[in-house]
Amino acid sequence: MPRVRTLLVALSVALFLGTPSASAGGPTSVLITSPHSTESASLYYADEEYGRLESLLGQAARGARERPPGLAVDTGRQINVTWLIHDVRPWRVDRVYPGGKGPVWIHTTTDVDSMRGTWHKADRPGALRLLLKSLHVLGKPSDDGYAGIPPADRPGARSPARTRAPAAAGQPDADTAWGWSWVIPSAAAGALAGAAATLAYQRRTASA
Repeated sequence: MPRVRTLLVALSVALFLGTPSASAGGPTSVLITSPHSTESASLYYADEEYGRLESLLGQAARGARERPPGLAVDTGRQINVTWLIHDVRPWRVDRVYPGGKGPVWIHTTTDVDSMRGTWHKADRPGALRLLLKSLHVLGKPSDDGYAGIPPADRPGARSPARTRAPAAAGQPDADTAWGWSWVIPSAAAGALAGAAATLAYQRRTASA
């Protein structure tokens, strides 16, 4: 019975540790890309620039639905900022229009399926431009570049549909729990192996 209890305790611990907690979720990294210059950068949540970028872009819920009048989203430079949960799942996208001077307009969405969101001006446009420049995403236009995909403005309108490659055999689909399903069995197997090794050691010690 003590051996059985040991195995059950080990299995319970493995299942507990292997189960993802919703409270532990949150953005962990961010990808910054420039279709105009074909440059890119990335930051992790521990980087100083990560917090600065988050602060300079502002809150996701603020702003107006209508596109700012006179803003050239089809031809001007666009910077895409994609925030990722667990480094893989996008949860927020900021499309930034830095321009050359004046206000910096930002379109923010947390609905990554429809990409509908709101517009607002950066509170500190100069500081935001300097940060993007330091991340090397404000370079010269590239021959392979393009203006970027502008946000949809009309109510009910959708941005161009995203294509999704089929998942390879044996791999989790892109819209599933991102591979968490294999964590629990792996942790449980490891715990059982450890418990078995402990029992074997105790048996050898007792017989010595």
